[in-house]
Amino acid sequence: MSFLKWLTDNRLGTHLFTRWRGERVGEDALGNVYYRRPGAADWRDEGRWVVYAGDGELEASSVPAGWNAWLHKNREKAPSELPLAERFWEKPHAANPSGTVGAYLPPGHEKRGGQRDHATGDYEAWRP
Repeated sequence: MSFLKWLTDNRLGTHLFTRWRGERVGEDALGNVYYRRPGAADWRDEGRWVVYAGDGELEASSVPAGWNAWLHKNREKAPSELPLAERFWEKPHAANPSGTVGAYLPPGHEKRGGQRDHATGDYEAWRP
C-alpha cells in the first residue's frame, strides 16, 4: 500500500492515537485488532475501536457478532476474555456481495434476462 493511500484513509491519526492511548484487547479470526482506552471509571465510558485487517476497503460487516456487541458496549467483557457460545445455526462470515458479481438478482432482473413470471391476477395495482 502506498504511503499516500495510508494517509488518505486517516490511518496516521488512528495509528498514533492507538499507539499512545490504546490498550490492545484482542484479535478476531479475520485479523481485525480491537483496542480500548483504559482509565475510565466505568466500562460503559471507555473508548473502544477496531483497526481493520488488510489494505482493502473498510468493511464494517467484517466485525464478528461478539466483537460488534463489545464495540457497541452491549457487553462488558471482550470475546477474548469471555467468548460467546457458538450456536449450531451460525454461519461463518461472508463479505457483503452488493455491487459485485455475487450479488443477489431477483427473477426478472435485466441482468437475468428480464423475463418475469406472469401475474396471476390475485392482486390489484395501486392507483393514486
